[in-house]
Amino acid sequence: MSTPFDQQVIEEFRANGGKVGGPFEGGDLLLLTTTGARSGEERTTPLGYVRHERGLLVVGSRLGGPRHPAWYHNLLATPLVRVETGTEEYEAVAVPAEGEDRDRLFSHVVRAAPGYGEYQRNTDRILPVVVLERSDPAPGEGPGTVTNLADKLVEVHVWLRGQLRHVSAEVDAHFAARASRQDGDERPAPGLGLQIRQHCLAFCRTLEFHHTGEDVHVFPAMEAAHPRLKDALTRLRSEHRTVARLQRELAALLTDITRADPERFRDELERMTEELTAHLDYEEEQLIPVLAEIPFPPGPPA
Repeated sequence: MSTPFDQQVIEEFRANGGKVGGPFEGGDLLLLTTTGARSGEERTTPLGYVRHERGLLVVGSRLGGPRHPAWYHNLLATPLVRVETGTEEYEAVAVPAEGEDRDRLFSHVVRAAPGYGEYQRNTDRILPVVVLERSDPAPGEGPGTVTNLADKLVEVHVWLRGQLRHVSAEVDAHFAARASRQDGDERPAPGLGLQIRQHCLAFCRTLEFHHTGEDVHVFPAMEAAHPRLKDALTRLRSEHRTVARLQRELAALLTDITRADPERFRDELERMTEELTAHLDYEEEQLIPVLAEIPFPPGPPA
């Protein structure tokens, strides 16, 4: 639950298009909504931010206190977050930076907002720098305007395919950086492990939510209305179980990517990508003609 002060800022922010008074007046402020790591409930926190080409940057400063803020622990558990800037509201994947990348981004933050440098000097912990990466599909991808359930399905599938591409590219970059190190190099391992973890976790959580919704709500309704789809829906349910198993296997590999075998990791990722892509393609082929007839979002009951 937000503190009384935070709640007052949140209400003022939303009532005035992102503009607030007091200590935040004139500064860049956003509202970050995370999912509680223990409660599972949404938590909204007002935070200062700094713009960067990779997204908005927020710092877990807690005014230089000895512990990371709760919102940071929340986004480690659930990387998908909601961002409000006053003019926009969108979903993002929260990706903490590591190693030299974190240091470069923190220097960028301090140049724009020197107070963060003072916070860092006041504490022994390394202040985390988090990149809020927008989840919007790339230009030309996705249905654009969502007007029916088929559009919504394609929108979700485009996002899932994009996250898989993210994970694959980051895995290649991580292993390439590892391979480039010389024998005896005592520097810390390349810091992409947490970045890969966040994208993979965001992908897995979204996919799990998507498949659960289909199994519990969408598929039974479609089976009742369109009996001819029974065999296709049975196959899709079976594939959901296969994909869930592949997710668990991949998550097990991610527990220590700094020592993971590159070939085995790539093989697992490629196998999962191929099966998931085939699953998404088949689902679209079978269901889009029917889902296109169902408006989304649904209107009020007749």
